[in-house]
Amino acid sequence: EVQLVESGGGAVQAGGSLRLSCSASENIARTACMAWFRQVPGKEREGVARFYVGDGSTYYTDSVKGRFTISKDNTKNTWYLLMNDLKPEDSATYYCAKGPWRVYSRGSWSCVPEDGQYNTWGQGIQVTVDS
Repeated sequence: EVQLVESGGGAVQAGGSLRLSCSASENIARTACMAWFRQVPGKEREGVARFYVGDGSTYYTDSVKGRFTISKDNTKNTWYLLMNDLKPEDSATYYCAKGPWRVYSRGSWSCVPEDGQYNTWGQGIQVTVDS
C-alpha cells in the first residue's frame, strides 16, 4: 500500500513562506492527479491545489492564486506546495493526496475536485500563520 508523508509545515509570520513536501513510497510517474487540501476545525476540507499529470495543468482555489505553487519531482516521488505571502487565514492542517480520477470539461481534462475521489492521503501537517 502506498504511503504519503508530508513535511515542511510549521509556524511562520504573516508574509512568510513555507514549502510543503509530500513524499510517496512508490513511483508517482503514472499518478494522474496530485493534490493538496487543507482543513480547519469545524470546517469542511478545502481543495487548495491540484496537478494533472496528463498535460501539466494546475488548479488553485481563488484564495491562494498567485501565492501558492504546486509542483512535482518524479525523480524523488515527491510533490510540493510552495506557499508565499502567507496569511493567518491560511492556517490549517494540510493534506496531500493522489488519485486516478479526472474529469473532462470545457475541452480539457483536469483532476476531480472532490476529496472523496482521492484514494491515498498523507497524515496531515499543521501550518500556522501568526499575524
